[in-house]
Amino acid sequence: GGAGAETQVGNDLGSPEPLRWLLRSPFDRNVPVQLELQELLLDHVFQRLGVSSQGCVDHPIVLTEAVCNPLYSRQMMSELLFECYQVPKVSYGVDSLYSFYHNRRQNWPCSGLVISSGYQCTHILPVLEGRLDAKHCKRINLGGCQAAVYLQRLLQLKYPGHFAAVTLSRMEEILHEHSYVAEDYIEELQKWRCPEYYENNVHKMQLPFSNKLLGSTVASEEKQEKRQQQLRRLQELNARRREEKLQLDQERLDRLLYVQELLEDGQMDQFHKALVELNMDSAEELQSYINKLSLSVEQTKQKILQSEVNIEVDVVDSKPETPDLDPLGSEQSLEDVESINEFEPLFAEEQPEVEKPVAAVQPVFNLAEYHQLFLGTERIRAPEIVFQPSLIGEDQAGIAETMQYVLERYSKEQQAVLVQNVFLTGGNTMYPGLKARIQKELLEMRPFQSSFQVHLASSPVLDAWYGARDWAVEYTNREEGWITRKDYEEKGGEYLKEHCASNVYVPIRLPKQAPRAAEAAAPSRASGPGNPSEQA
Repeated sequence: GGAGAETQVGNDLGSPEPLRWLLRSPFDRNVPVQLELQELLLDHVFQRLGVSSQGCVDHPIVLTEAVCNPLYSRQMMSELLFECYQVPKVSYGVDSLYSFYHNRRQNWPCSGLVISSGYQCTHILPVLEGRLDAKHCKRINLGGCQAAVYLQRLLQLKYPGHFAAVTLSRMEEILHEHSYVAEDYIEELQKWRCPEYYENNVHKMQLPFSNKLLGSTVASEEKQEKRQQQLRRLQELNARRREEKLQLDQERLDRLLYVQELLEDGQMDQFHKALVELNMDSAEELQSYINKLSLSVEQTKQKILQSEVNIEVDVVDSKPETPDLDPLGSEQSLEDVESINEFEPLFAEEQPEVEKPVAAVQPVFNLAEYHQLFLGTERIRAPEIVFQPSLIGEDQAGIAETMQYVLERYSKEQQAVLVQNVFLTGGNTMYPGLKARIQKELLEMRPFQSSFQVHLASSPVLDAWYGARDWAVEYTNREEGWITRKDYEEKGGEYLKEHCASNVYVPIRLPKQAPRAAEAAAPSRASGPGNPSEQA
């Protein structure tokens, strides 16, 4: 906010926790909806790549989009690329299909069932003869984000004392490093009820903490050193204030002695005028003030000399005495006491009570163990939501039910072809045990003695980028899949050229309007000479 607002993207943010609820995204789930933020992201991308975006970006662009992306979103993106950046041509594709394209092998069939699970949603995509069958695609509105939020709720309920320390960033780290998918969820929960299994499989995560608590013990030498430092600071403060007071008193004494000299020299007019300025009535009152100031100056000088001699401070007593107070209780000593009292709150928590042996004040619990998170069934409960969305109150089908629903849309022959290549991709498919769970679910839903194969992407997070790179290199000099500026101007921003990793283009069909000639004839007939309303 503000005129000097700075835009930071991605890893430039550092820790996102202080700003997590202020972050802005151009996406609604996985569909870009705020194109002004998308423009900032593209500026950031071109700057990091070293591509000049002044005037135009003279490079073809390959861009991923959501499955069955709304035409309006594609239209706004094409308008941004062609009108703002003046790109020569652009190609749109689906990230999971690019990953499928990158992981193809010589013996792999061109058909398959792609299961893509990302940060915001999960897709089941049937691919027949190398092309996406968009009619039977299904989406589950659950992904890694919902799993992290669910895990955060579980641990905050389990450890209410560490509510603030259980952040979403830590939950994502736990998901990536400690979670796994159970092959049989109910059976796995039964195993966790066994104490021996729990001890062998529980993961402990150490939270950051500080050893310095109100009840913590500090070595007696450290306490003495702290008290010595405090007393030295008080001594220095008092010495500074005494020097300032001595200087002021000396100036006042010199002024009074000058007025007394006027009396001794017989300059009565100037003497009476000076008495009026000093708000005094007689020479006796002047002499009284001179005596008091002389005594005060002399005492202050003695205190300064004494404080310079007494450098070493005795710290044996539990409560340090106020240094350099005047035993006679004069004005100066009272002011010194007030000055020390002003600074006592600064060191109040540092002033200990009677010294006790260190061993007698040991803490009653291990502070490090208190700041540990024990990850038990949470390791399997968070990833399970993509199979059982009801765990978090979502009224949706899980991956297994959705996969079965998609397969039932096809004939038995097509089902057999699709299940021969079930392909897993996306960052939310990297849990250990996910492939075995999918195999188990397929074994339950497929006919007896039927075969199927499940493959996991070589790099589920980056294979979408690798696939888009491979496609761009292969199709750079072809027209297939590329939307040129001429196509954009003639057919609109929502236009899409299909290719092996793209969505299916469904043009906008506007309702047919009645011919204008017929519309014009209708009112003329109504206003003819035989119109009964006109006759009336």
